Amino acid sequence: MLAYALLTSTPGAQAPDEEIVAFYESGSQRRLILVGLYVMPFAGIAFLWFCMAMRVWLRAGSLPWGELVSGVQLASGILYVALFFAAAAASSVMAVSIEFSSSAVDPVIARQFPQYGATLLLGFAMRMAAMFVFTTSRLGRMTGVLPRWFAGLGLLAGLFLLLSASSNRALVLVFPLWMVALCAVLLARAWRRPRAAAQAPPAAPSRW
Repeated sequence: MLAYALLTSTPGAQAPDEEIVAFYESGSQRRLILVGLYVMPFAGIAFLWFCMAMRVWLRAGSLPWGELVSGVQLASGILYVALFFAAAAASSVMAVSIEFSSSAVDPVIARQFPQYGATLLLGFAMRMAAMFVFTTSRLGRMTGVLPRWFAGLGLLAGLFLLLSASSNRALVLVFPLWMVALCAVLLARAWRRPRAAAQAPPAAPSRW
């Protein structure tokens, strides 16, 4: 979310040319975008590690495992990261060009590339996020890792991400907030499992 906030700190498409030129000619403001571009890959790497760790955890359960749903979950997670990276690159084109090649600020290009990045993010990446929410919620219920109420919440969040036609940048926050809630639920259940195992009565000794 920090990287996204930095990358979207540019003036809007309706901003006058003077405001856009002043923004990119300001070294401090321009470098905030470069910081966001630098941070973004680490967020993507962390998300991919989370995806694989969760797949291993779900696969280790004793309940049925859906290979088809699992494959869609992995593919949607990878595509989400790829689209987010492409959107980040598009949003930082003008800042990178000015910082490293001393190019002149072109207000038209400075408007078009962030709009292209927003289209990738809001039009495509959010749909992949919706599929990740759907499949994760489904797998969580199939394996008993997630409670029923959270799976229902995931269905609502996924439908919102899938069907929303809004161009409001706040839409991007829905998926990270759901991820925070997911991590909180997983940590709570992982913390309770060792305690439940410690409180379970010992097995009766075998006669053989």
